[in-house]
Amino acid sequence: MSLSGRLRASFVTGLLLVTPLAVTLLVLQFVFVRTTRLLNPVVRATRLTSYTGNVEIVAQLLAAVLLALGITALGYLASWRLGKRLFGGVERAIRLVPLVRTVYFGVRQVSESLAQRTAGYDAVALVEFPREGVYAIGFVTNEAPRSTRRATNEDLYTVFLPNSPNPTAGTLTLVPDDDIYEVDMSVRRGLRLLVTTGLSVDDVDDLPEVVA
Repeated sequence: MSLSGRLRASFVTGLLLVTPLAVTLLVLQFVFVRTTRLLNPVVRATRLTSYTGNVEIVAQLLAAVLLALGITALGYLASWRLGKRLFGGVERAIRLVPLVRTVYFGVRQVSESLAQRTAGYDAVALVEFPREGVYAIGFVTNEAPRSTRRATNEDLYTVFLPNSPNPTAGTLTLVPDDDIYEVDMSVRRGLRLLVTTGLSVDDVDDLPEVVA
Protein backbone atom coordinates (compact mmCIF):
# COMPACT_ATOMS: atom_id res chain seq x y z
CA MET A 1 0.00 0.00 0.00
CA SER A 2 1.28 3.46 -0.87
CA LEU A 3 1.92 6.13 1.72
CA SER A 4 -1.16 8.11 0.69
CA GLY A 5 -3.29 4.96 0.93
CA ARG A 6 -2.00 4.20 4.42
CA LEU A 7 -2.64 7.77 5.52
CA ARG A 8 -6.18 7.65 4.11
CA ALA A 9 -6.92 4.32 5.82
CA SER A 10 -5.47 5.58 9.10
CA PHE A 11 -7.59 8.72 8.87
CA VAL A 12 -10.77 6.70 8.28
CA THR A 13 -9.93 4.38 11.19
CA GLY A 14 -9.27 7.33 13.49
CA LEU A 15 -12.49 9.00 12.34
CA LEU A 16 -14.49 5.88 13.17
CA LEU A 17 -12.95 5.89 16.64
CA VAL A 18 -13.40 9.59 17.34
CA THR A 19 -16.90 10.13 15.89
CA PRO A 20 -18.84 8.01 18.45
CA LEU A 21 -16.94 9.68 21.29
CA ALA A 22 -17.59 13.15 19.89
CA VAL A 23 -21.31 12.46 19.41
CA THR A 24 -21.53 11.03 22.93
CA LEU A 25 -19.90 14.15 24.39
CA LEU A 26 -22.25 16.40 22.41
CA VAL A 27 -25.30 14.49 23.67
CA LEU A 28 -24.04 14.62 27.26
CA GLN A 29 -23.39 18.33 26.91
CA PHE A 30 -26.90 18.88 25.55
CA VAL A 31 -28.44 16.90 28.43
CA PHE A 32 -26.29 18.75 30.98
CA VAL A 33 -27.25 22.18 29.63
CA ARG A 34 -30.95 21.32 29.57
CA THR A 35 -30.81 19.84 33.06
CA THR A 36 -29.04 22.85 34.56
CA ARG A 37 -31.62 25.15 32.97
CA LEU A 38 -34.35 23.19 34.72
CA LEU A 39 -32.49 23.25 38.04
CA ASN A 40 -31.55 26.94 38.01
CA PRO A 41 -35.04 28.15 39.08
CA VAL A 42 -34.90 25.73 42.03
CA VAL A 43 -31.45 26.97 42.96
CA ARG A 44 -32.57 30.60 42.85
CA ALA A 45 -35.80 29.94 44.76
CA THR A 46 -34.08 28.05 47.56
CA ARG A 47 -30.89 30.19 47.54
CA LEU A 48 -28.76 27.08 47.66
CA THR A 49 -25.67 28.95 46.47
CA SER A 50 -25.49 30.68 49.85
CA TYR A 51 -25.01 27.24 51.45
CA THR A 52 -22.43 26.02 48.93
CA GLY A 53 -19.98 28.90 49.02
CA ASN A 54 -21.45 30.38 45.81
CA VAL A 55 -20.32 27.30 43.85
CA GLU A 56 -23.16 26.99 41.37
CA ILE A 57 -22.44 23.45 40.17
CA VAL A 58 -22.59 22.15 43.75
CA ALA A 59 -25.85 24.01 44.29
CA GLN A 60 -27.29 22.44 41.12
CA LEU A 61 -26.28 18.96 42.26
CA LEU A 62 -27.87 19.62 45.63
CA ALA A 63 -31.05 20.83 43.90
CA ALA A 64 -31.14 17.62 41.84
CA VAL A 65 -30.81 15.56 45.04
CA LEU A 66 -33.60 17.54 46.70
CA LEU A 67 -35.87 17.07 43.69
CA ALA A 68 -35.18 13.34 43.66
CA LEU A 69 -35.96 13.12 47.37
CA GLY A 70 -39.16 15.11 46.88
CA ILE A 71 -40.32 12.87 44.04
CA THR A 72 -39.51 9.79 46.12
CA ALA A 73 -41.48 11.22 49.05
CA LEU A 74 -44.49 11.85 46.79
CA GLY A 75 -44.31 8.30 45.48
CA TYR A 76 -44.11 6.94 49.01
CA LEU A 77 -47.07 9.07 50.10
CA ALA A 78 -49.11 7.92 47.11
CA SER A 79 -48.68 4.31 48.20
CA TRP A 80 -50.56 4.98 51.47
CA ARG A 81 -54.33 5.27 51.83
CA LEU A 82 -54.22 8.97 52.70
CA GLY A 83 -52.01 9.69 49.70
CA LYS A 84 -54.29 7.71 47.39
CA ARG A 85 -57.27 9.73 48.59
CA LEU A 86 -55.38 13.01 48.19
CA PHE A 87 -54.11 12.30 44.66
CA GLY A 88 -57.42 10.71 43.73
CA GLY A 89 -59.13 13.97 44.62
CA VAL A 90 -56.64 15.92 42.53
CA GLU A 91 -57.27 13.65 39.53
CA ARG A 92 -61.03 13.98 39.92
CA ALA A 93 -60.60 17.76 39.81
CA ILE A 94 -58.41 17.48 36.72
CA ARG A 95 -61.12 15.42 34.97
CA LEU A 96 -63.43 18.44 35.17
CA VAL A 97 -61.16 20.53 32.91
CA PRO A 98 -61.42 19.24 29.29
CA LEU A 99 -58.08 20.33 27.81
CA VAL A 100 -56.08 19.77 30.99
CA ARG A 101 -57.45 16.26 31.51
CA THR A 102 -56.57 15.29 27.94
CA VAL A 103 -52.94 16.38 28.37
CA TYR A 104 -52.59 15.07 31.92
CA PHE A 105 -53.96 11.58 31.40
CA GLY A 106 -52.23 11.25 28.03
CA VAL A 107 -48.87 12.04 29.63
CA ARG A 108 -49.69 9.74 32.53
CA GLN A 109 -50.38 6.80 30.23
CA VAL A 110 -47.09 7.37 28.41
CA SER A 111 -45.21 7.64 31.72
CA GLU A 112 -46.76 4.43 33.03
CA SER A 113 -45.90 2.58 29.84
CA LEU A 114 -42.30 3.78 30.04
CA ALA A 115 -42.10 2.82 33.71
CA GLN A 116 -43.28 -0.68 32.78
CA ARG A 117 -40.57 -0.73 30.08
CA THR A 118 -41.65 -3.24 27.44
CA ALA A 119 -44.48 -4.85 29.42
CA GLY A 120 -47.10 -3.01 27.35
CA TYR A 121 -45.98 -4.65 24.11
CA ASP A 122 -47.35 -8.13 23.50
CA ALA A 123 -45.13 -9.13 20.58
CA VAL A 124 -42.94 -7.92 17.73
CA ALA A 125 -44.65 -8.07 14.34
CA LEU A 126 -44.22 -7.05 10.73
CA VAL A 127 -46.89 -5.05 8.92
CA GLU A 128 -46.94 -4.08 5.25
CA PHE A 129 -46.51 -0.33 5.57
CA PRO A 130 -46.52 2.22 3.98
CA ARG A 131 -47.30 0.09 0.92
CA GLU A 132 -47.65 -3.53 -0.08
CA GLY A 133 -44.34 -5.37 -0.25
CA VAL A 134 -42.60 -3.07 2.25
CA TYR A 135 -42.55 -4.31 5.85
CA ALA A 136 -42.40 -2.12 8.95
CA ILE A 137 -41.50 -3.36 12.41
CA GLY A 138 -44.32 -2.91 14.89
CA PHE A 139 -45.45 -3.94 18.34
CA VAL A 140 -48.80 -5.55 18.94
CA THR A 141 -50.29 -3.71 21.92
CA ASN A 142 -53.88 -4.86 22.23
CA GLU A 143 -57.08 -5.90 20.52
CA ALA A 144 -58.73 -3.04 18.66
CA PRO A 145 -61.81 -1.42 20.24
CA ARG A 146 -65.01 -3.35 19.67
CA SER A 147 -66.55 -0.45 17.74
CA THR A 148 -63.81 -0.60 15.09
CA ARG A 149 -64.16 -4.37 14.79
CA ARG A 150 -67.92 -4.05 14.33
CA ALA A 151 -67.45 -1.33 11.70
CA THR A 152 -65.03 -3.43 9.61
CA ASN A 153 -66.40 -6.85 10.50
CA GLU A 154 -62.81 -8.02 11.00
CA ASP A 155 -60.64 -9.10 13.90
CA LEU A 156 -58.39 -6.06 14.30
CA TYR A 157 -55.39 -5.49 16.54
CA THR A 158 -53.69 -2.24 17.50
CA VAL A 159 -50.12 -2.27 16.21
CA PHE A 160 -47.74 0.56 17.05
CA LEU A 161 -45.19 1.27 14.32
CA PRO A 162 -42.33 3.23 15.96
CA ASN A 163 -40.10 5.66 14.15
CA SER A 164 -36.38 4.98 13.85
CA PRO A 165 -34.11 5.89 15.60
CA ASN A 166 -36.66 7.48 17.98
CA PRO A 167 -39.12 4.71 18.91
CA THR A 168 -41.08 6.91 21.30
CA ALA A 169 -42.93 8.40 18.31
CA GLY A 170 -44.64 6.54 15.53
CA THR A 171 -47.94 5.54 13.96
CA LEU A 172 -50.80 3.63 15.57
CA THR A 173 -52.44 1.26 13.10
CA LEU A 174 -55.43 -1.08 13.26
CA VAL A 175 -54.41 -4.21 11.40
CA PRO A 176 -56.44 -7.34 10.58
CA ASP A 177 -55.21 -10.53 12.20
CA ASP A 178 -54.35 -12.08 8.83
CA ASP A 179 -52.07 -9.15 7.91
CA ILE A 180 -49.87 -9.36 11.01
CA TYR A 181 -46.61 -11.29 10.57
CA GLU A 182 -45.32 -12.54 13.90
CA VAL A 183 -41.56 -12.29 14.40
CA ASP A 184 -39.54 -14.61 16.64
CA MET A 185 -37.82 -11.68 18.33
CA SER A 186 -37.99 -10.22 21.83
CA VAL A 187 -39.38 -6.73 22.31
CA ARG A 188 -36.00 -5.61 23.63
CA ARG A 189 -34.31 -6.82 20.43
CA GLY A 190 -36.93 -5.10 18.31
CA LEU A 191 -36.36 -1.79 20.06
CA ARG A 192 -32.61 -2.22 19.69
CA LEU A 193 -33.03 -2.79 15.96
CA LEU A 194 -35.04 0.43 15.67
CA VAL A 195 -32.69 2.55 17.77
CA THR A 196 -29.64 1.39 15.82
CA THR A 197 -31.42 1.99 12.47
CA GLY A 198 -30.85 -1.62 11.43
CA LEU A 199 -27.18 -1.80 12.36
CA SER A 200 -27.96 -4.47 14.96
CA VAL A 201 -29.50 -7.34 13.01
CA ASP A 202 -27.98 -10.33 14.76
CA ASP A 203 -31.30 -12.07 15.40
CA VAL A 204 -33.40 -11.09 12.38
CA ASP A 205 -34.59 -14.26 10.70
CA ASP A 206 -36.41 -14.95 7.47
CA LEU A 207 -39.89 -13.57 6.95
CA PRO A 208 -42.18 -15.60 9.24
CA GLU A 209 -45.55 -17.08 8.55
CA VAL A 210 -48.74 -15.09 8.91
CA VAL A 211 -50.29 -15.30 12.34
CA ALA A 212 -52.99 -17.95 12.35
